[in-house]
Amino acid sequence: MSDPINPTHYKSHPSGIEVIEITEHMNFCLGNAIKYILRAGLKSQDATEDLKKAVWYINREIERINNGSQESSKTSLHKQSDSRPN
Repeated sequence: MSDPINPTHYKSHPSGIEVIEITEHMNFCLGNAIKYILRAGLKSQDATEDLKKAVWYINREIERINNGSQESSKTSLHKQSDSRPN
């Protein structure tokens, strides 16, 4: 039976590192970008979908930094109007 909380694509990186071991030390956008980069090609054969999602989160973080926002990206995501990756 598969684990819906910790699916295999979160734990199958060749390094043996589980994604959350890295991302729990980052803000939301950076953590999600790393998550999608590390699992690229592991959840499905098409790695480009995960990489596009990573780019989206990286661009979101760049936008936050460039706008000089002191608000954490963890709490400001609900304010965005563009479409988010699934």
